[in-house]
This record gives sequence, C-alpha cells and structure tokens, in this order.
Amino acid sequence: MSGTGSDAILERMMALHPKLMDLTLDRVWRLLAALEHPEQKLPPVIHIAGTNGKGSTQAMIRAGLEAADKKVHAYTSPHLARFHERIRLAGDLISEEALTQILDECYTANGGEQITYFEITTVAGLLAFTRTPADYTLLEVGLGGRLDATNVIDPLRTVITPVSIDHQQFLGDTLEQIAGEKAGIIKRGVPCIVGRQEDTALEMIEAKAARLGAPLLVQNQHWHVWEERGRLVFQDETGLLDLPLPALPGAHQIDNAGMAIATLRSLATNEAACEGAMTNVTWPARMQRLRKGPLIKAAGEAELWLDGGHNPAAGEAIAALLKTLPEKPTHLICGMLNTKDIGGYLRPMASVAQTLTAVSIPGETATLSADDTAKAAKAVGLQSFTAIDVQTAIEAIVTQSPKARILICGSLYLAGNVLRENG
Repeated sequence: MSGTGSDAILERMMALHPKLMDLTLDRVWRLLAALEHPEQKLPPVIHIAGTNGKGSTQAMIRAGLEAADKKVHAYTSPHLARFHERIRLAGDLISEEALTQILDECYTANGGEQITYFEITTVAGLLAFTRTPADYTLLEVGLGGRLDATNVIDPLRTVITPVSIDHQQFLGDTLEQIAGEKAGIIKRGVPCIVGRQEDTALEMIEAKAARLGAPLLVQNQHWHVWEERGRLVFQDETGLLDLPLPALPGAHQIDNAGMAIATLRSLATNEAACEGAMTNVTWPARMQRLRKGPLIKAAGEAELWLDGGHNPAAGEAIAALLKTLPEKPTHLICGMLNTKDIGGYLRPMASVAQTLTAVSIPGETATLSADDTAKAAKAVGLQSFTAIDVQTAIEAIVTQSPKARILICGSLYLAGNVLRENG
C-alpha cells in the first residue's frame, strides 16, 4: 500500500475489523511483534485510566513536566477536530507527513489481518514515540484498562482518576466490575496515583495493588487538595504547596489538579513544575469559552461555551460550574451518542438551564436523534426544542434571549464537529 495521506489510510484502517470495539490484546501483541516491539523502546511511561478527568489530568501533568524543561510525548483519544491531536511528539502535534508514514508502516506490517481502528492507531502512536527523543510518555487509556490497547507497556507510574458507571456494554454493569477493569493498568511494584473514589471502586483498586505489590498514593489518604481563598492548596507527606488555581475552570478540576501534582511530586519535580501544571495547562472542549469563528458571529452578544462531557458525573460537574458563574439565562445545545446515559447526564443540568435545544451529531451513526434527546430533556424537566444544526440552534436562542449563556454539550464528537466547523 502506498501512503496517500493520513485520512485515506485511516479510512482503510476502519475496514480492518467489523466491530468498533472488540476488547482483547492478542491483535495488538501480534502487530507489535511485527514491528519489533516499539512498546519496549518508549521513554518512561505514565499510564492514565479512569472514567472522568483523564484528559485534563494528563494535560496538567504534561504542562508540569514541560515547565520543568522536559520533553513529553502524549497520546489521547478521541480526537476533536483532527486525528493528529491524538499523538503529540515531544510537545508538538505529529505532522501530516510523519503521521502518514507511521500509519502506512503499521498498515503494511498488519498484513491485512483483523485489527480494530483503535488498536492499530494506538500501535502507530507507540511507534511514532520511538522515533522522536523525549523524557516521558503520557498514555491515556481509551476504554477500560485491562484489555485496552495501551495496556502493553511497562510504566514508570500509573494513575487512576475517579471511576464511575460508563461503557457498561464493554466493562460491566457494576461499579465494582468497572473499577476492576480500570485497575488492570496497575503493574507489579509500580507506584499508582489514585484520585477520589467511591468505596467500592477503591476496594477493587486496593486489592489489585496489594496482589501486585504496587504502592498506592490515594487522595484523602496520602495526599489532599483543596481550594482556599482563590488558591489551590496541596498537601502530602513532604509538605504543603500553595499554588494558583488551575487554568481549566470548574471545581472538579481541583481534584484533577491534585492527581497531576501527586504524580509530579512522585517524580521528584520541583514547585515550579507544579505551578506550571496549573498555569500553563490547556485542554479544549472542557468548559471552553469560544471567542472567535462563525458561531460567535451568530451568537452576537451571547456567551458561547463548549464541553465534551457525556456521563452523569460530567453533568454534575458542569452544573456545579455553571452555578458559580455570574447569573445569566443559560441555554443548552445538546447532542449525544445513543450508548450514553442521557437522563443521568441531563438531570443535574435541569437545575441550571432554562431550555435545551437538541441536535443530532453530524456524521455519527451512533448519534441519538434530536427528537429522542429532546424527549429525554423534557423527561428531566427541561423545556426542549430541536434544530437541524448547532448554528440554527444558536440563532433561535439569541432571537429569544440575546444576552444568554449558551453551552454546547453532550459529546466529544459534537464538540469536535463544532471546533472543525467553527474554524
């Protein structure tokens, strides 16, 4: 196969397996062997799993390490606007030329065998990381942990962010089962930083760590984090840090910041690195204020925000943040996948929003229809409408409420479409 651009190769990769998800590591190990095991040649790896906060926590760790003058690879998923966002080489997004070459190499090495899109593109990311020198590699789990395609490495640290109910069709129906899958990234003797957990989840994580002799650094046991007088305070056995609040908005980011700082402290970084983690972090579609583009023109005097959270815990975090903002009429534009708990996500939002305008997510076969999203919103007490697209929804809202606060929400896939279309 000849390289004809990354988009063309990615499209071919989609056809290599009939299922989007098929959790096993056999195909990944086969391809890694064909490529002479790039997973064994990575810079020291920090492996991050969990249900909520993985991306934000990874972004803060990266900002902190970079503030300490370290070169950092980072792998995350899904992407928002372009696939290239998944692979960051020593701080920079992978170039089109490098991505095309790596994808082509992996496609050829796979030899036409069955392999899922996420599996082969994850291997491509690992291979890319071996071609550029760096001090650390940050790997975010795609789904679960135990059988996730990223779980083929020997990490320096593991991190487990808060675990909640999500992806039940793949990970199990109970919090205990899901936590067991997330705890699958824990490795023998490797320190694991653990964020705030419900008791059931923590018991599973502690049991797995005990079996493997993996030291745990658990929030509210080994380290504490809180906001005080507009500052972030972090305390562990080595002392107390007084830091700026994280640049990412929302009370939930305090806990994410704590996990990042606990990780950085375990790596013996200095206070300047921890401060850089707070002040230099950026992470799109996490309560991101949009300030330019055609949608801003459509919004006129209205505020326009974007968030990709999609489960009940995300709904609670977003609602809590909205309550802290200056009072304004708040209107939601929402599109979700049909695999998500839409009622659980929207229920907390009903207390902070006046209306919800439902849209279908463009180009996503698994989108919940706008009509079904509107029905779910009505069921939790939100006055609901439908629109053919986000811009039409914005125009309708500002006609009735010119100085509103508008939040586009419900899915990272919707957020990615907005970022692409809004330029």
